[in-house]
Amino acid sequence: MGSPKIALVKQKFAAPSIDNIEEHVKHELAKVQIQEKVKEGMTIAITAGSRGIANMNVIIKTIVEELKLLGAKPYIVPTMGSHGGATAEGQTEVLESLGITEEFCGAEIRSSMEVVQLGNLENGMPVYIDKNAYEADGIILMNRIKPHTDFKSEIESGLLKMAAIGLGKHAQALALHSHGIKGIRDFMPDVAKMIISKSKIIMAIGVVENAFEKTAAIEAIEKDQIEEREKELLKLAKSYMPKLPVENIDLLIVDEIGKNYTGTGMDTNIIGRINIQGVKEPESPKIKYILASDVSEASHGNALGIGLADLTTKKLFQKINFKAMNENIVTSTFLNRAKIPIVLENDKEAIQAALRANWGIDGENARVIRIPNTLHLEYLYVSEAILREIEDKVEVITELTDFNFDKNGYLEKFNH
Repeated sequence: MGSPKIALVKQKFAAPSIDNIEEHVKHELAKVQIQEKVKEGMTIAITAGSRGIANMNVIIKTIVEELKLLGAKPYIVPTMGSHGGATAEGQTEVLESLGITEEFCGAEIRSSMEVVQLGNLENGMPVYIDKNAYEADGIILMNRIKPHTDFKSEIESGLLKMAAIGLGKHAQALALHSHGIKGIRDFMPDVAKMIISKSKIIMAIGVVENAFEKTAAIEAIEKDQIEEREKELLKLAKSYMPKLPVENIDLLIVDEIGKNYTGTGMDTNIIGRINIQGVKEPESPKIKYILASDVSEASHGNALGIGLADLTTKKLFQKINFKAMNENIVTSTFLNRAKIPIVLENDKEAIQAALRANWGIDGENARVIRIPNTLHLEYLYVSEAILREIEDKVEVITELTDFNFDKNGYLEKFNH
């Protein structure tokens, strides 16, 4: 069976960004009259999560400096549910790996898995908050706002999630995840609202990134406006998201899956697959087959998300750390995402298998896209059938050519 020819193209995305992070943060703090909320001698806990958010260490450092000018005593609280191995030491290490250190930010990191129970929801679910944050005179809630990879709603991944699962630590993560998707979609906002109302949160900082992972927006938000502003900022975040250039694809080749790209290994918003019981699948894009070729080194063998693919390779399979992946997937309760798809000898065999299963379409005319991962979509390879459809919307970098495999049958390294 023949294969299509492919060409490298460059997509164009709307990508506003903030040039001077420090000055923007200072302006936002002044906008909400931080000087009226913080008095000399107050201890202020600043939340810091486990995701690689652009400029997060600079944002925290600037907040710390502004708080100190007001005579406050700021410190940083790791707010990441069960990440970092669900240990205080592990969560500090996660922050340090993200450049959030005591030396750089100028504030102590107070890490503990101890929580205080604030109350219960009407359904009986306990609501917890990090003990170090609870004991502060004030809390500044901060997180990036973006589409969630498990569900669609008015509130997805952002400030309320940081309040509930972040500040609630491992105890709240377990309580919410024990109800599956209903827990993190339906109960999470209610947990967050109780934490916001019953704790000493004084304000929030919402961050939105553009398609190139650069800071597009930073907004200081009054305590009583957190929920409504998050809804609006989520709409903005969705408008900036990168995406594949077409809706219908016969084969998507993903060079690497990995936790460093998204918590689900492959971003479900990009591939149009969620694979959770009781959750409706996205209407687009429509992809017949997905090949997961490899797992990133940064994932250390945690290949969570491989269950979203239809085919994989021996190279990826042999790198899987089943203990790490299984611990992660069992905690989440979304078991399908760790199922192992058909394992082929290499990329060449996997591509041929997918094309053979692409009923009624000659291999030469198959609609194929190759991407480095689901986070970086500026440069990608497209087959001739797709190129004809989008060539006036993208920059064509190379001429059409055959797939280039190495001696072991794997695709040569992505050159962008």
